Amino acid sequence: MALSILFFCAGLAMLYYGAEWLVKGSSSLARSLGVTPIVIGLTVVAFGTSAPELVVSVVSSIKDKSMIAVGNVVGSNICNIALVLGLAALFQPLTGDKSVVKRDIPIMLGISLYLLLLSLNSRLGRFEGATLFAGIILYTLFNYYMSKREMKRASIGAEFAPHIALQEAAGEAEIEFFASRAKQVVLIVTGIAGVVIGAEVLIDSAVKIMQVLGVSEKFIGLTIVAIGTSLPELATSVVAALRKEMDISIGNLVGSNVFNILSVLGVASLVRPIPIPGGFIASGLLIDYIVMLFVSFLPWLMMRKNYTIIRRHGLILLACYVGYLAYLIAKS
Repeated sequence: MALSILFFCAGLAMLYYGAEWLVKGSSSLARSLGVTPIVIGLTVVAFGTSAPELVVSVVSSIKDKSMIAVGNVVGSNICNIALVLGLAALFQPLTGDKSVVKRDIPIMLGISLYLLLLSLNSRLGRFEGATLFAGIILYTLFNYYMSKREMKRASIGAEFAPHIALQEAAGEAEIEFFASRAKQVVLIVTGIAGVVIGAEVLIDSAVKIMQVLGVSEKFIGLTIVAIGTSLPELATSVVAALRKEMDISIGNLVGSNVFNILSVLGVASLVRPIPIPGGFIASGLLIDYIVMLFVSFLPWLMMRKNYTIIRRHGLILLACYVGYLAYLIAKS
């Protein structure tokens, strides 16, 4: 028991410091590359913190544990928005770039709906996986192109309003900047390793305990594994919110959800087609997909006017997650 507590504390420490390094390295990289922090959050940070979902789903697919592979992604996406974004907003109200509301959340919703359509035949084959994986490549290129265009516009505007540029620079100075590209990369890689390994240490024993208790694969995938693999997003988003890197915090979550569907399920179904035992509707997975779509829509609803998720919104998101957990427990 003492050893388990020691590992738990070590995992928490790795999560916290890994998130700190990841946020600092990512923020510095964004500024030195001349792209907006939201793009780094949507890509580098999101992809890095989604590494546990990728590993879990691919390994589950290889081992023919298809409900863990799918349940992990769906459950993680619900957890990222309802639990992680809710908690981050409680620590610090989150104000995001308007592009999150106008572009990135609608893209996330569209991709989630596309996954639902692909799953209606109760199987994700290699062709479906290829279309998903192609999507993540296009998504990354699109975000980079849009960011460069927006930064170019901002630089032109700054020529005519230099006081605005000074205000933005003052805001950026709130988090430590590292000019060295090598140090930026080391911080990002070390941070990703910290949050991924820390999450693994925390969830490993929990999964084993649930298996011993005879809990179903789907329940484990949607809850214990989903929450565990979302711990990197939780640590990174909360730390980013506390450091007032709002775009990294929100971008991390939206980007992680997009990455989970396009890359995690794309790669997993390319490695081995993923059947849905019992059928998509009969297995109850349709309800989980609908919950995923609903909680993904809520941030858009909350941010559509002033682009901010306040603490009251965070409580609503957390209440949704508690309600969903109660549903899963009652059903299991």
